[in-house]
Parts: sequence; structure tokens; C-alpha cells
Amino acid sequence: MDHFQYRDGRLHAEDVPLDTLAEAVGTPFYCYATATLERHFDAFAQAFEGQRALVAFAVKSNSNIAVIRTLGRRGAGAALVSGGELRRAREAGIPGARIVFSGVGKSRAELIAGLDAKILQFNVESEPELRLLSEIAAARGQRAPVALRVNPDVDAGVHHKITTGLKENKFGIEWTAAREIYARARDLPGIEIVGLSVHIGSQLLDLEPFRKAFLKIRDLVVMLRQDGHDIRHLDLGGGLGIPYDGGPSPAPAAYGALVKETVGDLDCLLVLEPGRMITGNAGVLVTRLLYRKEGATRTFYVVDAAMNDLMRPTLYDAYHHMVPVLEPPADGETLLVDVVGPICETGDTFGKQRALPAMAAGDLLVLRTAGAYGAVMSNTYNTRPGIPEVLVSGDQWKVVRRRLEVADLLALESLPDWLEADDEHP
Repeated sequence: MDHFQYRDGRLHAEDVPLDTLAEAVGTPFYCYATATLERHFDAFAQAFEGQRALVAFAVKSNSNIAVIRTLGRRGAGAALVSGGELRRAREAGIPGARIVFSGVGKSRAELIAGLDAKILQFNVESEPELRLLSEIAAARGQRAPVALRVNPDVDAGVHHKITTGLKENKFGIEWTAAREIYARARDLPGIEIVGLSVHIGSQLLDLEPFRKAFLKIRDLVVMLRQDGHDIRHLDLGGGLGIPYDGGPSPAPAAYGALVKETVGDLDCLLVLEPGRMITGNAGVLVTRLLYRKEGATRTFYVVDAAMNDLMRPTLYDAYHHMVPVLEPPADGETLLVDVVGPICETGDTFGKQRALPAMAAGDLLVLRTAGAYGAVMSNTYNTRPGIPEVLVSGDQWKVVRRRLEVADLLALESLPDWLEADDEHP
């Protein structure tokens, strides 16, 4: 469920009409509904009632500080993969004790920042990273809390670009090497082994891969404890999928029951890292139709949003349901159209042969389920400045990231001395 519904013929975000926002902030823009963020977080957290658990929001899915703060006020922690995300989480008020830091390529500066923030744990993904963290922590007279991220070689059955748990993926430590590396970690100065971490992929719509991975993890926890390691944290990652196309998806309660069944008796603090499941349906991308173009074999809706604003369709062939802001009549004309952006790339396509109402230049179109991996993956290709993000709560709204201007982009650049002279140009 989300809080983007038609009222009196206009699509609203909670109590705010989206066309009102479009007039105020311009298009394209992202809009997030606080009520949906809170509802989805609460549904996930309630799935682990009675268990010792930390729901650490995956910041990479939506790193807007207002979104992180909204979830933090509900009790969320933060799961990070960069120093920049650590700074965002701290700016949003997430305490270090509710932060976990993953990532296959943490830099020295990022490891130091995590130590400074006194985070709950580092999810270490290689032996060289472990040794660097040991060196840094020991030199500072600290002990770094560490969970090794193990790669269980489980096929998540998702797009190859978002699977992370196969042995050929770059993430984590090979399953069969885990005990040996844990043994070496125990002897390293500045390292405190606190747990085990796993994450097998994103957008899983079937719970069975989770079951396979968690049962493997269970066995490894038992073996590591037999080896004398104090495994008291178990980070199960994220990856629970959502229905972009309206199809079925696992309920948080079913996922929670699976976790309890497979690892619930290990007496660990369970760390869960939902991202997409919390923010996906809480956001939309609002765009305006520039042209209705009749091609030789197709009709194109050319909109003012582009692949730089929402990369998922180009990057993953991802699907986003589309609806007009003005509710079409039940008996209105429907066309099969390709919805495309203005960037000079064939890949700048949001959907092909979609059944949409007949629309004219100036009409507003909404791409739904855009709250995760939307704004965070945007870029400035074709010198297209970043678009605003708006957060709605009831009948209130606020621009929580302003629209950039071309001047903002140009201000980041400078000419070398040898190009500063006034040249004559033909």
C-alpha cells in the first residue's frame, strides 16, 4: 500500500495534489510520502517483535537526510556502504550504536570515520581490509567491532547486476575460507569479533534463497562458536523485493517468520537491512509531457525526466508503473506508447508499448515505485542538473533537496592558466 491516490480526479501525495507541487517546484521532481515510509518501516519492524533485532535502513536505497531522519525517529538504524552515507546518517541523528558499515572497498579514511563514530560493527569483506582495520584501530588504542561478511554461494534468482551472494561476485569472503580467516582475525590487535554478516542480493520475490542462505549461516555460527568465537551479532542483510508491476511479493511477516525459524534460536542480535521495501512505494517521479511524437511505427511520449534522473530502466531493464496525474475517464482513449526522455541515448526509455491514456503536451505523468534507487543514482549526464526531492506529511510539504542549476555544475569546474587568455574564436 502507498499514499498516492486519486481524489476528485487528481493524484495526491497524502493530502497534497501532485499538480500543485508541480506548479510550485517545477518538473521533473521526486515526491516521498511520510505516511508510507512510516507504515512500511513499522510493518517490517513488527515482523520481528519478540526477537532481539535492529532494523538498519539501507541508506543506499534513498539517502535523503529527511528520509533517514523520518525512519530514525521510528527507531531505525542505518546500514552504510560509504563514508558519505555515514555522514548523512549522523546528520540525520542516527547514533553510532545503530550503524553498520559494509562495502567491499572501504578506504582508510572511511574506516577511521567509522571508528570515530563508534559504530555498532564493520562488516568486513576481505582479509586485506581486516588487516588494515586492525592496523588503524590498534594505533588508536581502539578495538574495532567486526563481523565478517560471508559469501554463501546462493543464487538469489534476480537480475545478474543485483545478485551479491554467488562465489563469482566481488562481495564477502568465500564460504569455505570463513573459519580460517576468523581464526586469524582472533589474533589481530585492535579487532573484536562480534558477529557474522551475509547479503545475497536485491529485489528477491521468493523466500527460498533466503532460507538456503540462512541455514548455511546457522551452521557456520555453530561451527564458529565451537571454535571459541563469541558470535553475538548476526547481520542478515536486506534484499526483500517489492511489486513494481503489481504482482505478488513476500510479506514482511512471512520474512520475519522465516528468520525466526532458521536462526531465531541462536541468541544473536539480528541486524536486518531493508531498503527498497521501506522506500520503494513511498516515492514517485513526476514528469511533464513535452511532445507527443508520431513515429513511423510507434507513438512516443517525450517527457522532461530522463535516464539521468531515474537510471533503473536503463541499467536493469526495470519496470515502473505509470499513471497520469489527472485521472482519465473510464471510457477514455488508450494508446500504446513508448515513454522516453530527452537524452541523446536510445537507452533513455522508461517504458515501451505501455497502454496509457491519450495525453497532450503539458500533461503530468507519474512513474510509481520510484522511492528507492531513484534520486540516489541520478547524475548530470548531458549537463542536466539534479532534480528536487519533496517530502509530504499530511497536507504539509517541503523541498528536502533543491533543484540544481546549470550554474551550480559549472561552478565546480575551472580553466587551467594556459586556457585563461582571451582567444579569438572563429
